[in-house]
Amino acid sequence: MKRYAICNELFGEMSLHESCSLLQRHGYKGIEIAPFTLFDDPARFSSAQVAEIRSVLEDHGLEFAGLHWLFVKPEGLHITTADEAVRRRSWDHLKALVDLAGQLGGGVLVLGSPKQRGTTGISRQQATANLEEGLRSLADYTAQRGCNILLESLPSEQTDVINTMAEAEESIWRIGHPAIRGIFDFHNCADETDGWAELIEAHFPVIRHVHLNEVNGSWPGTGGSDFLPAFRKLGEKEYRGWTSLEIFHVPEDPARVLKETREFLLRMEEAVE
Repeated sequence: MKRYAICNELFGEMSLHESCSLLQRHGYKGIEIAPFTLFDDPARFSSAQVAEIRSVLEDHGLEFAGLHWLFVKPEGLHITTADEAVRRRSWDHLKALVDLAGQLGGGVLVLGSPKQRGTTGISRQQATANLEEGLRSLADYTAQRGCNILLESLPSEQTDVINTMAEAEESIWRIGHPAIRGIFDFHNCADETDGWAELIEAHFPVIRHVHLNEVNGSWPGTGGSDFLPAFRKLGEKEYRGWTSLEIFHVPEDPARVLKETREFLLRMEEAVE
């Protein structure tokens, strides 16, 4: 359980080279990329752009962990809408991001995107069916490129489609393909009735990635949460995927965030061993 990454939007306007230098300095091994931070239209990338990203990561001894915030750019995308043309364009966008992730070495694509999956004049049942249909259509393609699409449950204050890990897991099993799995995100448990450790126990068969954050959306230690039972459970389950810090603001001092989070992770390691 020692594969630690950072979601790159934390670095704001900092260049990828500068961001990776900080990650290397503080002992992280991976970077998770929000495509909108690097591309105006993430579905339209060149081989030269991919080669440059790979080169920067290799120069700093970092692995590509995956992509998230998949539908921020361009505007107008929606994956569950009844408008078939918009829906098709949106799934084509995700297919292109699978290509991007594959060319960067393969990894996860975290499908959160609350605004682009919520109901728009249709029922939750139909929206969920549209979501599952789209994921099923990309599953083989995703596997061929060494990637996984991870269906992320999000609180009802953000979206009305897939609000709990149980709902996410039900959809995953209905889709029935190993390229479509799930994620555990500490922050996104507002609609859950169980604690973090209980959720990990119940849904571990589909968990392929962990987003680390406080309930307040910041980094560990800023909200007073007790993470130890969850980390003990991940250790007990022999979790081997990435643990990737995702916070929801750009901090004044990214180096401080990296340092304090790395110290936190080392404390968790010592306590679990």
